[in-house]
Amino acid sequence: MRPLDEYRGRQVVVLGLARSGAAAAKLFHNVGAIVVANDRKPREECPEAEELEALGLSIVCGGHPDDLVTEQTALLVKNPGIPYTAQPIRRAAELGVETVTEVEVAGMLSPAPIIGITGSNGKTTTTSWTGALLEAAGLTPIVAGNIGRPLVDAAQEATAHNWLVAELSSFQLKGTSAFRPRIACLLNLAETHLDYHGSMEDYVASKAKLFANQTSDDTAVYNADDPVVREVAERSEARKLPFSLTQRLPVGVSIEPPLPAVKPGESAPEEPGVVRWIVYRAEDGSERRIAEVAKLGIPGRHNVMNALAAVAASLAAGASPAALKKPLEEFRAVEHRLEYVGEFHGVRYYNDSKATNPVATATAVASFPAPLVLIAGGLDRGSDYMELLPVFRDRLKGLVAFGQTRDKMRKVADAAGLTSVIIVEPEGDAADTLRLAVKEAARLAEPGDTVLLSPACASWDMFPSYEVRGRIFKESAHTL
Repeated sequence: MRPLDEYRGRQVVVLGLARSGAAAAKLFHNVGAIVVANDRKPREECPEAEELEALGLSIVCGGHPDDLVTEQTALLVKNPGIPYTAQPIRRAAELGVETVTEVEVAGMLSPAPIIGITGSNGKTTTTSWTGALLEAAGLTPIVAGNIGRPLVDAAQEATAHNWLVAELSSFQLKGTSAFRPRIACLLNLAETHLDYHGSMEDYVASKAKLFANQTSDDTAVYNADDPVVREVAERSEARKLPFSLTQRLPVGVSIEPPLPAVKPGESAPEEPGVVRWIVYRAEDGSERRIAEVAKLGIPGRHNVMNALAAVAASLAAGASPAALKKPLEEFRAVEHRLEYVGEFHGVRYYNDSKATNPVATATAVASFPAPLVLIAGGLDRGSDYMELLPVFRDRLKGLVAFGQTRDKMRKVADAAGLTSVIIVEPEGDAADTLRLAVKEAARLAEPGDTVLLSPACASWDMFPSYEVRGRIFKESAHTL
């Protein structure tokens, strides 16, 4: 991608509006590009259109015209969720027009060094936690990206004195070529989003772009316990800073004593009296205790991993180890990520709507002691969800399944020998169906139990986002 000012007087097509598309469209308009913003949704469903049109941009809604991308198009900026099979993107490829996401644009624009954080699970918590750690260390972070705020907006606000902490999805990273974060953090890799990527190889390659342009002046933070992550990160030319739950790393951030290795969804054995610490070991051989694991602000083995990653990224950015203890202990769950909703009639309710794949749900279920009633289901991406069999068998008291995958969830429950299973058929609108699912879960639960929404699926069969799904769940629990 060329420097932004080289698009002055040239046509830039922005494909997909919403927050990131509107931000990119405004940016290119401000540098003097001829911007055409397009969304296949009808005009009345594009609230950004009126503001952009008032600025003088050309807005095309209601479909992708055949002549949207032409020989005169200098650049196509796409919404990350739009597949590469979409007609305008295929046409751009035929014409040799570069196609990027806003991450590429933001990387070129930002005067602040970037911490890019990605992985199949834990991105939002780790990104938010990293921001909290840097704030406590006085390093003035700006948190943006896939977490909600468009990265282009944040990049325009940033100065050289900030750190831009960016949650990055595989969809966003796939559309990059020169993007170079000062610190790149890869948490884990699990089979997900294959309906978009087409193969695990493409998914991993998209995540690997996080490291592709790093040099020896940069830092690669990575999960040493994940063999695929380790292989990807170790190809980077950057300085390596691994983290691990189960290994005593000679250099990096790890647990002392290490945690026992377990498979996803399994619980570690009880070890009464064992006190564990997050420990940083530097290249000069020095060792520093950061915080006690049992005192971290959010529970769960996966959140210990998120804490390690956030600590490693913050140390790489120059944070003092002494500044990290308090924000590690005071951090609370991000909305829709094992978020405590409340206790109603003696039953505790948790919202984990962000769990959009089976590994995330298995990990969430393993974070709670039995008895547990799970609400799961959503968009059918072709999986059989049999990865959930061990936690269904060993951890669940009951299952309430809804959405397109409800019958697949029932098959897993049947294979697990689970007898308390309720299938919620569509009733009224999507919100009504989820409210009914919450009522059915409440009926299965008894005082002392936990009800967990952790769908293992994306929300798009019923809801516009996992946030909407999670908020309806919370409202439903509060009205029981």
